[in-house]
Amino acid sequence: MVDLSVKLGDIELKNPVLTASGTFGFGTEYADFIDLSRLGGFIVKGTTREPRQGNPYPRMAETPMGMLNAVGLQNKGVEHFCTETWPEIKDAGSEVIVNVSGACIEDYVATAERLSALEGLRTIELNISCPNVKQGGMAFGTTCQGASSVVEAVRKAWPGHLMVKLSPNVTSIAEIAKAVEGAGADSVSLINTLLGMAIDVERRRPFLSTITGGLSGPAVKPVAVRMVWQVAKAVAIPVVGLGGICTAADALEFIMAGATAVQIGTANFLDPTVTIKVIEGLEEYCHRHGVASISELRGII
Repeated sequence: MVDLSVKLGDIELKNPVLTASGTFGFGTEYADFIDLSRLGGFIVKGTTREPRQGNPYPRMAETPMGMLNAVGLQNKGVEHFCTETWPEIKDAGSEVIVNVSGACIEDYVATAERLSALEGLRTIELNISCPNVKQGGMAFGTTCQGASSVVEAVRKAWPGHLMVKLSPNVTSIAEIAKAVEGAGADSVSLINTLLGMAIDVERRRPFLSTITGGLSGPAVKPVAVRMVWQVAKAVAIPVVGLGGICTAADALEFIMAGATAVQIGTANFLDPTVTIKVIEGLEEYCHRHGVASISELRGII
């Protein structure tokens, strides 16, 4: 048997395959396609202190080898998540991670405090890197001081595992990673989407209502792998890699670059069973190469 289990600090996952926030709903939307308990875990849609309507339509556009999105963190707010959503997903059989966003530090702290009351929730992913909101989000994640200030504040409010999602839209992502590690992060996830833009030449206007949006999909993978490799060498905490993963080979690139676990995002829209295929592909690769544990491959580059 191949051991696919990995550890994010004190959190043990049955395998390294997670789903990326915003691409998997709240898990229940995919339950007709896959057995959620086979996943290492899934990260739910971004959750904020108050309900958000998101950005005006159109807010998604297809691009060569990827997509642009400017959804803008549409959600029903943390109170609805705690009272309505959490009871439906808490017994899914895999690690449930809540993605937390905010417009100011107080928003992040209040959301984390409310989530800390949920029995069984062990991990939140702090989104300081979303390029699709006018306030907060990427504004915190682009400087060491901004990133460390929000992480330090949330660290005081959240007793569990604190994963911090990093923006690629920076000069040195390794410096940002070291800053959030110093502020109390237990792990980092990267990369969030790259800031992009597409123009409809027939209508002579941008495809997105917000003009710019977040680019995801296979087009960003080489950038993401490079950044994961840089960050894994810069910090001692676990790194979770994401960006354009569609196959087991893609996931292995991130693991060999230093990632403990990976997140699959845009590919879920193309194939709702892709996560299971990646898990099976990792197991097959290890069998074929005589690898007893997936952890043997971590950071070999």
